[in-house]
Amino acid sequence: MRTLAELDQALAHGGEAILLDNMSVDDVRRAVERCSQPDALKDGRRIPLECSGGIRLENVRAYAETGVDFISVGVVTHSPQAVDMSLRVQPAE
Repeated sequence: MRTLAELDQALAHGGEAILLDNMSVDDVRRAVERCSQPDALKDGRRIPLECSGGIRLENVRAYAETGVDFISVGVVTHSPQAVDMSLRVQPAE
């Protein structure tokens, strides 16, 4: 989801988990609040929310403090160094 309107559509269609992509901290906070409303709960529980996109080590705490369930931080995959390796398979003796 990139907008709160899309979030409402996912909720209306029975989404079981929602990815909040490239949303600001304030929008993620609003999404968590929206999904915590009684009409958005499933079996009395809020559906899991994950945020990603634009999240860095410098701002991950702000996203965590919104109450979102999962956070994807791209630093692990941004510009990784290549590793030269070989995998040789030998028959068992």
